[in-house]
Amino acid sequence: MRNKKRNLITVAIDSPAAAGAGTQAKLISKHYNLFYLDTGKIYRYIGLLKLNNKKVFSYQLIERKINKIKISDLKNKKLLSNDVAISASKIAKNKKIRDIVHRFQQLCAYSPPKKFNGSVLDGRDIITVQMKDAMFKFYITANLSVRAKRRFDEYKSLKKKITYKEVLKSLKNRDNSDKNRKYGPLKKTKDSVLINTSKLSKKACFKRIRAVMDKKLNY
Repeated sequence: MRNKKRNLITVAIDSPAAAGAGTQAKLISKHYNLFYLDTGKIYRYIGLLKLNNKKVFSYQLIERKINKIKISDLKNKKLLSNDVAISASKIAKNKKIRDIVHRFQQLCAYSPPKKFNGSVLDGRDIITVQMKDAMFKFYITANLSVRAKRRFDEYKSLKKKITYKEVLKSLKNRDNSDKNRKYGPLKKTKDSVLINTSKLSKKACFKRIRAVMDKKLNY
């Protein structure tokens, strides 16, 4: 499904929560001039939509909102709350909702705005479902305790009232949900490059990614 006419650079990243994939995806996007989509934010967007519209929440409402969604909508700080994360994790198990989101993600992945050289998407099933033929595939992970500390620090910076133990428990539950759900479960594929960020700085991690990409792109 790759757009051969435009010879797009396509990058797919899968990772558990708080492993640093979003940070790396943004660095990749900036360095190679790629359109970036944090697919998890779409489910968080729908999760918030459900929390705010319990009585009228429906597939029709989701489709209508997704068709009009703007990237700025995914930068809403409310999407970072733990309640929204839990809601998003439950929603992500729904096949009909995944199909609606899939269509939007395919558009972003293979038909990005012309000013970009391609696209980079990160999430849970980008390599396995959304972009099976991506030019580059990375599986980014980190130890649970490291991820929990990162997410806890993120919540603290946003002045969210939550304890480290609560964050740790939440991430454990999300890992279990992401890896064992029926549709689009998180898993490492043989053709994806594994990068463990537990002891890597952001700069060191990006250096590894650049080495892989530049070699293939002949940069």
